[in-house]
Amino acid sequence: MYLYKKIEMTEFETIAIFNFPHEILVLKSILELEGIPFLFQNENLVSVNPLASYAYGGIQLKVHPNDFEKVQEILDNLNTRLTIVD
Repeated sequence: MYLYKKIEMTEFETIAIFNFPHEILVLKSILELEGIPFLFQNENLVSVNPLASYAYGGIQLKVHPNDFEKVQEILDNLNTRLTIVD
């Protein structure tokens, strides 16, 4: 029995690109809590060789097009909550 309906990964599309693994840690937790199926393409490659991130095209967040609006809202909220501490 699947917790989520079966989704073909070929249907997933890139919604955001990150340069380094530490940039996706919080986002990964939020997407899991929201139950949104996702894939961070190149995550392991960039973790092993962070300086080659640009050569691999960065870490690409891929989600199903049906989830684009919800994920974009999450991304927007993450960016507005970041503050610089003096």
